[in-house]
Amino acid sequence: MYPVQHRSWVGLSEQQQAQLKLLLLEADPDWAQISTYLGQANIFVIVDEQDHLLAQLCLTQNDHEAEIQNLAVDQRMQGQGLAKVLIQSAIEYAAQLAVQNLWVKTGNSSLNQLGLYQKCGFRMSHIERDAFKNYPEPIFENGIRCLDQVVLSIEFKHPV
Repeated sequence: MYPVQHRSWVGLSEQQQAQLKLLLLEADPDWAQISTYLGQANIFVIVDEQDHLLAQLCLTQNDHEAEIQNLAVDQRMQGQGLAKVLIQSAIEYAAQLAVQNLWVKTGNSSLNQLGLYQKCGFRMSHIERDAFKNYPEPIFENGIRCLDQVVLSIEFKHPV
């Protein structure tokens, strides 16, 4: 298994930025939306021996909360547990930040992702209706139109 590395957008080579952009767009086809958080995101990556990006997770934070903004695994590497490794790394990192909650949002049609996040300890919080209704191109997964955003979270209990 490849180790998880912690990077920033500016800390990536041009080649890695191009690879990351492709992975980011697999998870969210709206580059304008991605651009709103990419500069301040903590980026967890898994790279191979040739320094090619295999998987990524973008995490943002403020004083009290952190959020997984984007998660994608190269299609050739899917099903090998890389996403779970990245999620666990993000959970451990967020716990050390002493934030109250770690959030993740995914589409109502993202059935595999919903299962994965719950297996990693996230609980459903609420649904943001019509969050994807006005995307430039409609999104379909598993034969379902993605319209709503399902919000999941992990609540951390920190000693006072």
